[in-house]
Amino acid sequence: MTKTINLTLKVWRQKGPNVKGRLETYQARDISTDMSFLEMIDVINEQLTLDGTEPIAFDHDCREGICGMCGAMINGRAHGPESGTTLCQLHMRHFGDGDTIVIEPWRARAFKLIKDLVVDRSALDKIIQAGGFVSVNTGGTIDGNAILVPQDIAEKAMDAAACIGCGACVASCPNASGMLFVSAKVSQLALLPQGRPEAAMRAISMVRCMDDLGFGNCTNERECEAECPKEISIVNIARLNREFIKASIVSDVK
Repeated sequence: MTKTINLTLKVWRQKGPNVKGRLETYQARDISTDMSFLEMIDVINEQLTLDGTEPIAFDHDCREGICGMCGAMINGRAHGPESGTTLCQLHMRHFGDGDTIVIEPWRARAFKLIKDLVVDRSALDKIIQAGGFVSVNTGGTIDGNAILVPQDIAEKAMDAAACIGCGACVASCPNASGMLFVSAKVSQLALLPQGRPEAAMRAISMVRCMDDLGFGNCTNERECEAECPKEISIVNIARLNREFIKASIVSDVK
């Protein structure tokens, strides 16, 4: 038999970036513990719509922990209480009957609030555009795969490439730093031979873009690593620092 719980939700509601927002309280009754967190919000929104109230705006897409679209602070933690889990993968069985859940958007200067729980994370896309790519002519697929990469290096690059760009690291950091995100994107390319020709340009351009967009500085608080749903390691930040120092010495990027 499916277990159900009753919850009190305190949800941040804000109609727009220039409008004052506030926490509003809703009662979530008979919520199945088999539901995901986003399915629970869907149920609340359906009831709000039937009551003639504007539903809660929130980001979502694949709901499979892949796209990085979903994200909110749940009782002060990015993506909720479970480690290595995106918001869409969080299930209501992790909450108890009668619990109060506070739901807030990412809060960072670089992420402008759009509405309710929706924030503009295009700053992350701009960082990728600044240098998160390679422009080598590898020929056909067979030619590209002919470049030998040691297994341990390939695994480290894949671990960094697991970053889905959800922004939880930024939202969790007391400085709203983007270093874990940037370091993951730099690492996945810097570790591979295809990424070495543009390594210096990439490190300088992406760090400069991050600074220009208003992200804070990294002070090794490690909240980013603790809350990352893909468990990206801060070892990547150390690698980014090394890449940036080397690039500062040899690069002619102005």
